[in-house]
Amino acid sequence: MTIMAAVATMACMAQTGTWSGDLSVQGMKLQLVFRIGESEGTIDSPAQGARGIKLTVERPTGDSIVMKIPTINGQYQGRLAGDEITGTFTQHGTTFPLTLKPGEKIANRPQTPKPPYPYATEEVEFKNGDAILRGTLTLPEGCNRKTPVLLMVTGSGFQNRDEEILEHKPFAVIADALARQGIATLRYDDRGFGESKGNTATCTTEDLKNDAAAGIDLLRERFESVGVIGHSEGGTIGLMLASEGKTDFVVSLAGMVISGKETLVWQNRTMLPYEGFSEAEVEAYCEILNEAFDARVAGQNVPSIDNRDLPAMLKQDYKSTMLQLMYPYLRYFMTLDARKFIGNITCPALALNGTKDMQVEYKANLEALRSGLPSAKTVAVEGLNHMFQHCQTGLTKEYQQIEETIAPEVLETIINWIRNER
Repeated sequence: MTIMAAVATMACMAQTGTWSGDLSVQGMKLQLVFRIGESEGTIDSPAQGARGIKLTVERPTGDSIVMKIPTINGQYQGRLAGDEITGTFTQHGTTFPLTLKPGEKIANRPQTPKPPYPYATEEVEFKNGDAILRGTLTLPEGCNRKTPVLLMVTGSGFQNRDEEILEHKPFAVIADALARQGIATLRYDDRGFGESKGNTATCTTEDLKNDAAAGIDLLRERFESVGVIGHSEGGTIGLMLASEGKTDFVVSLAGMVISGKETLVWQNRTMLPYEGFSEAEVEAYCEILNEAFDARVAGQNVPSIDNRDLPAMLKQDYKSTMLQLMYPYLRYFMTLDARKFIGNITCPALALNGTKDMQVEYKANLEALRSGLPSAKTVAVEGLNHMFQHCQTGLTKEYQQIEETIAPEVLETIINWIRNER
């Protein structure tokens, strides 16, 4: 073997094993973990709960590497330089700089449950039409038909049964806390995600509600008292199910009660100033968003933004949002308004919202629930964000930086209400 061939072989060997690096996405650092073999490997995105995505490995030269990830339309190109691989990650035509280093950074999440557990778990499966939902039934010690049980429904976006985001596993934390207090739960992977199957391209919140209803049917075979606990969109789904008489009690965590349209406009009005846009720019943008949403609901053409005096970034954001409006999910979400049906709820209801939530406005939603359902217990939890973490600003970029997964007082409030007040 020549000296140059030996050097090339050593470079290839150096590029195998576990490498990781951080993508900068909207102010957050998103770790990608590559497990690289000779010609194949996998990529993980721990923050998104996505693991083991297959990739292929090519080495055009001794110190360069190309990894293709077809299932996510992604690719990484890099070159070994010392103990780093410097390069770019591309997905759907958008390119990000990404430097990889050996090993994987493990985020500190002290509340994530660790075995041994003082309760049992079972893997279960249920169906809604073509959707096959798989999840974990957590059974406290001494569990029987009279044990209260809750179906857990995740927020918007497709997530695994732990509602895993940024290496936080809030549903696992909640299920663990409830089981230790004699309360059973069923959490499941959303359709088309994790171990569950089902169409995601054309589904709406109505379909996700029916997925949850199938889970309730499964639980009724074994339990007398079946409730729902949902986070964000899942909280709204819980209220939908309660209004249809399908639950014995419901817990809404940061659930949306006002319309999806109002929520989307409020989110933009609240968060855009943190991106450096002026008050006048934010108001002008929210005005055209309102017009566009109303037009789309009415089946009319949305207004053009090209002739508006707005920054290029907002114009691009508008066009991206209008593309999303072509899909059934967002069109349905805009018209979803729990104020229209919460008056039909007759079962006990608990709603908690954090006062620093930047995704679901706590005041408007709790007031709407109190107005339409006076019997509900509503709690504004001081200083918590949308994920119910203690925080500084409530901005989404903080979620990853905070080690706490869910505030202990939230867990205590839920448990006390289920056991003593409902």
